[in-house]
Amino acid sequence: MGPMDPLYALARPWLFRMDAEDAHRTILRWAGRASKSRAILAATRAYYRPARDPILECNVFGLRFANPLGLAAGLDKDGEAIDLWAAMGFGFVELGTVTPGDGQPGNEPPRLVRLIEQEAIVNRMGFNNRGAEHLARQLARRRTAIPCGANLGKAKVTPLERAADDYERTLRAVWAVSDYLVINVSSPNTPGLRDLQAVEALAPLLTRARRVERELAALAGRPRRPILLKIAPDLADPDVDAAAELAIETQMDGIIATNTTLRHELVPVKPVIAGGLSGRPLGPRALALVQHLYRRVGKRLPIVGVGGIMSAEDAYARIRAGASLVQIYSGLVYHGPGLIRSILQGLALRLRRDGFTRISEAVGSDGGSH
Repeated sequence: MGPMDPLYALARPWLFRMDAEDAHRTILRWAGRASKSRAILAATRAYYRPARDPILECNVFGLRFANPLGLAAGLDKDGEAIDLWAAMGFGFVELGTVTPGDGQPGNEPPRLVRLIEQEAIVNRMGFNNRGAEHLARQLARRRTAIPCGANLGKAKVTPLERAADDYERTLRAVWAVSDYLVINVSSPNTPGLRDLQAVEALAPLLTRARRVERELAALAGRPRRPILLKIAPDLADPDVDAAAELAIETQMDGIIATNTTLRHELVPVKPVIAGGLSGRPLGPRALALVQHLYRRVGKRLPIVGVGGIMSAEDAYARIRAGASLVQIYSGLVYHGPGLIRSILQGLALRLRRDGFTRISEAVGSDGGSH
């Protein structure tokens, strides 16, 4: 079934007997406690984190990464275990999605299910979170030095015509304590949200986000924060092109491809809930989207590849297709934290095998000339 460390091999059967959301909450509760213990963090680093390898170090959208592997948004929405993720070996962590104020409860359960045979997850969580101010406090308390991003959304009750107000509120709340910001308009689980991916709606939203971010940087006398746009895998290619070109025009710093998919035909059994599909079945589409984006804008706009990365080979394919950084979520659920070391060591091995001296040289090396 792929790489799995012995500790997780013991824990997984117990976790998988639980309801998926109950298991998620249990893990986060444990992880949050572990993050507060210097002894547990030290033991985690000793057991999981591989030695730092210079070949994996990279600079992307003005930030320095010890390695290109990050935790995708959605797993730790409220920043409960930032230091633990760093101890496990991630090169960066993305928290959220968060909404303004005190957050929101999200959709009614059931809203998270596993498709174990397919190594997939379906969720209709609906941006359940404790709010941007809570995330800001968690980010301020972190001890890790790895880059931490904040994934920003709009509240379910906010009408689309006022969505930009929500994104501005969340941006202002987390700006000072985050290393980068993500405009998430691609979740399928907030009604109408994906309509914001249309250029006529997206242009004023991105323009405002960049303007507000610049104002905050000027007021603080600090460097500006990179802002990334996260898109859906279900966009048609012309809409992908339009969104990517708009991201460049509005001076976004990167694009994340992709969010979850509504294409449930990718799995043989119809899931028992509606919602976004992630995990192994999403991999081919997410890879194709990175290839398409790199051919279109990759030299001008860094790409973060996410969706269905379950192994070092998957991560390497995403990088060679054009991703400067990669993220995992479902792979961690199915294979445990040992997957982090497996991916990083596997990437270093493949880079040296193929004659690269640093990971940036491999980005887009499978072709896709402009």
